[in-house]
Amino acid sequence: MTDATTTGAPVRPIRRVLGIETSCDETAASVVEDGTTIVSSVVSSQIDLHARYGGVVPELASRAHVELLTPVLADALEQAGSDHAGRGVDGIAVTHGPGLVGSLLVGVAEAKALSMAWGVPLVGVNHLEAHLFASLLEQPDLGWPLVVLLVSGGHTMLIEVAAPGEYRIMGGTIDDAAGEAFDKVARFIGLGYPGGPAIDRLSPEGDPAAYAFPRSMPGDGYDFSFSGLKTSVVNRVRKQPDAATADVAASFQEAVVDVLVTRARAAAAAVGARAICLAGGVAANSSLRARIEQACADDGIGAFLPSRALCTDNAAMVAAAGHWRLVHGDRSRLDLAADPNLRLVSTV
Repeated sequence: MTDATTTGAPVRPIRRVLGIETSCDETAASVVEDGTTIVSSVVSSQIDLHARYGGVVPELASRAHVELLTPVLADALEQAGSDHAGRGVDGIAVTHGPGLVGSLLVGVAEAKALSMAWGVPLVGVNHLEAHLFASLLEQPDLGWPLVVLLVSGGHTMLIEVAAPGEYRIMGGTIDDAAGEAFDKVARFIGLGYPGGPAIDRLSPEGDPAAYAFPRSMPGDGYDFSFSGLKTSVVNRVRKQPDAATADVAASFQEAVVDVLVTRARAAAAAVGARAICLAGGVAANSSLRARIEQACADDGIGAFLPSRALCTDNAAMVAAAGHWRLVHGDRSRLDLAADPNLRLVSTV
């Protein structure tokens, strides 16, 4: 729920929801039916545009969204059997934060215009909450409670999910997010951008035990810290410039995954979770997926690993979260604002 959201009884059945996602460098649109069936999903990536700069350039990202959103929407609607008049669309969900403010504004403005033109309700969706709905698109019968390990370029969080819409933040990063650390280390050792996939591809060629990088787990709770690990990698390479890049990558990845898995298992045990669910871009990491799956098997609980297409930013998860909110009466007014610092807050 956001400040720009009101509640009330739905005035029409909500079956098909159009989702719009422009929070960072992916321009995406999707139509989802009944909150669980992906009818269409189109994602236009800007990776090649930003790769030469070693990271996302906010101004370039927002300009690209302006150019790409109209054809992406048209493609998603056509695949869903709809048209420019929104035939068959019962509601619109749009990411309104967190993210890059210029990028968010493009999607929010388009969603408002379509809501007015088509006469259908609008709901703003928290990008982080949308990631929590990604697994429901592939496994709608998830048991509760869950612990979700949400790991991306900007966030590393452990969230207890008692049911859709009922969240408790158990822990988060106190400095760098895991994905941010991947990007920074990859750039330092010459692997370029995006760093996560590059390290994931190279790591199997290296020895994960070559370097004993630190596993920082601050406090007695479930918080994360990756800044010291990043610094340790930098210092090691500076002292040993002939270190094999694959060994550095593998050892770094092993340290990150160790921390993520250890914290997630502890959180799941603490709340009696029936499963651990991965979410966010780093959830596509091969080692993390394998280690979480093995840890859950050892602990006798389920492991829910979204397909890689649903780990990265996409509009299907936005539509799924939006569908849940719309059928529960949530509505956003036309003064819905883009909020680059929007937080996911505990509701239980």
